[in-house]
Amino acid sequence: MRTYEVRTYGCQMNVHDSERLRGLLEDAGYVRAPEGDQADVVVFNTCAVRENADNKLYGNLGHLAPVKAKKPGMQIAVGGCLAQKDKATITRKAPWVDVVFGTHNIGSLPVLLERARIAEESQVEILESLDVFPSTLPTRRESPYSAWVSVSVGCNNTCTFCIVPALRGREKDRRPGDVLAEVEALVAEGVLEVTLLGQNVNSYGVEFGDRYAFSKLLRACGQIDGLERVRFTSPHPRDFTADVIEAMAQTPNVMPSLHMPLQSGSDQILKTMRRSYRRDRYLKIIEDVRAAMPDAAITTDIIVGFPGETEEDFQGTLDVVRQARFAGAFTFQYSKRPGTPAESMEDQVPREVVQERYERLVALQDEMAWTENKALVGRSLEVLVAEGEGRKDATTHRLSGRARDNRLVHFALPEGVERPRPGDMATVEVTYGAPHHLVADVFGSVRRTRAGDAWERAQETPATPAPGVMLGLPTIGKPAPLEPVAGGCQVN
Repeated sequence: MRTYEVRTYGCQMNVHDSERLRGLLEDAGYVRAPEGDQADVVVFNTCAVRENADNKLYGNLGHLAPVKAKKPGMQIAVGGCLAQKDKATITRKAPWVDVVFGTHNIGSLPVLLERARIAEESQVEILESLDVFPSTLPTRRESPYSAWVSVSVGCNNTCTFCIVPALRGREKDRRPGDVLAEVEALVAEGVLEVTLLGQNVNSYGVEFGDRYAFSKLLRACGQIDGLERVRFTSPHPRDFTADVIEAMAQTPNVMPSLHMPLQSGSDQILKTMRRSYRRDRYLKIIEDVRAAMPDAAITTDIIVGFPGETEEDFQGTLDVVRQARFAGAFTFQYSKRPGTPAESMEDQVPREVVQERYERLVALQDEMAWTENKALVGRSLEVLVAEGEGRKDATTHRLSGRARDNRLVHFALPEGVERPRPGDMATVEVTYGAPHHLVADVFGSVRRTRAGDAWERAQETPATPAPGVMLGLPTIGKPAPLEPVAGGCQVN
């Protein structure tokens, strides 16, 4: 049996697509390569949004060239947004790559690998529109207790800094019944937390003409027995409406956490970005969310140094950060992205100015987040115990997980207390608030869950090839450490 490895870069969409790539490969008879072993097939799921994404890809491909030369039968495949953008350029620059496939035909990977093996030449297949909705493909999920569920793919926005709509295509929505059927099937397998995923999740329903479709979907998720936590990412301020806020506040299993991209606090820069909302509209959304859910944790994306940004524009961003009191922010220094309108804009901000502004923004955001987190000291929280969240857990002898508002919590376990399993719920009391996490060294109790049972069964199940399961149903297996995925995405 041939082994495989999938390396993922970019946003949550890519993470979820990689679950499907693993499912497709396992359905075709491949098995995951043991950690430390060189896989027979290495798949790069790429991102075109990150800075120098192409240089990083070709650097990684260059490192694999001599490895492949010494390993007969080894194959390399490149997919994702960068593959969609560069098409045949990849095989010209790296002729040892066997397969190049795009964002619209990830289901073709096993066939393309076999064609390349038989023909002994590279196979390039890039479709310009969606072939099969990804959620109908086999899926090898990484967690038995938490899952991504796509509600749509593609984006209808035209932000000048972003190339994703050109690579992912226009928005296509799944029918609500299909989404809910997948969620119900996941819950039956032990999953207790789902994240509804879309490039612009709250415009869901545009394709079939129902502007209230997303709020209805949230409420319908509230009726699924055994589903304890529902999240979604990422919304767009333009489409974020009162009915969604009401659905969040009135549906107990929809979590009080919201990722709402800002990008800039300057109306002029928002206009240049083609963002279709202004700072007052954005701040009103934050105000309305907090009025309905006072304990909601709100995170955001911000770009510093967009072309034409003046010091006054930047001060507007700092002012919004102070008013919004974000629990966290993914902050980016603007850099040119080939193929975007912003690439050729005049008044590009000097790199040293961008760096200096970026440092001021990060310092302010850390200060605001720290203040918000210190206010939680003494608060009792319910934490979903997780694997891979706490990189220093072995050193600190703590466990880690996410609170209902999605804050990261590291907590101590007293001697003599049975260790909770990933997927179980722990009630703890916050003893310290840091800018990016909470520490809870006062332990309360553990609630064992069906998700914890599913995780435990996965540890007892030998790693054998499993057939893929249709409609995105999970196959059970030991979760692996997270791939090198950057947090956040400059999409919305």
